[in-house]
Amino acid sequence: MKKPLLGGVAVLFVLLSSAPASAQLAPPNDLGVAFGHIHLAVKDVEAHKTFWTTMLGGTPVTNGPLTLIQFPGIFVMLRQADAAPPAAGSVVDHFGLVYKDLAAARARWTAAGVKFDVGEVNPNMGYVHSADGAYRIEVFGDPSLPGPVGMDHIHMFPASADIPKIQAWYGKVFGGFPGQRKSVARPGVIEVDYFHRFNMSFSASPALAGLPSTPAPSRGRAIDHIGFDVTSLDEFERRLVAQGLKFDAAIRTVLNGKTRVAFFTDPWGTYIEVTEKLAP
Repeated sequence: MKKPLLGGVAVLFVLLSSAPASAQLAPPNDLGVAFGHIHLAVKDVEAHKTFWTTMLGGTPVTNGPLTLIQFPGIFVMLRQADAAPPAAGSVVDHFGLVYKDLAAARARWTAAGVKFDVGEVNPNMGYVHSADGAYRIEVFGDPSLPGPVGMDHIHMFPASADIPKIQAWYGKVFGGFPGQRKSVARPGVIEVDYFHRFNMSFSASPALAGLPSTPAPSRGRAIDHIGFDVTSLDEFERRLVAQGLKFDAAIRTVLNGKTRVAFFTDPWGTYIEVTEKLAP
């Protein structure tokens, strides 16, 4: 069956236009799964709170003791870690944001001394770099975006031969909708799994100087893990076991008394948190 080719910007616009303004995740798919969060290991939590809010446009929200930074429909979470290696070289390389007014965002970054690149092929995209060098965030502009900023994708860099396998795995385990999106950096398409307005993008691990030829696992790196929120963690665990998979440890409830969590790792080294009731 031919995979659908969907422009990431167009899909983002159509689906964000109906997104709730409150601190909520995107609606779950047919398996009861929604993209939940990206968990970052940072040395200076307060500095990164400023970076992800004042500079990149996220909104701080809380759920009991949990502090989250919301981009429409998804959260970024911060955990203090003194020596996490950069995300580059890991299977989870970076993620992408889209801006209604990219020129204004670049002016803000310039005034604050934030490092950013402008795309060589497409000047309407580029990367923003955190001051500690641990993160590069892909950014591009879309004037039709209903809000000032939105999350677009998480970009994973498996080995080239593994792309069909990882795409199929996330479709089977989490209900991602397989397809392709146009690359914003250069001509061509990228294999993806869609989760409502977001996508997981899969590209061959690039041969970059100083990086391993085989991507490293994400756990312990700057992007430590990614998270999916489910309507029923118990039901999700039953499906996981039926597929010959299991959580690393028993499901537990965090200190707010409401959110339940469990962890496991995909076959390519991506550490995954599965939550229930993550949103406030």
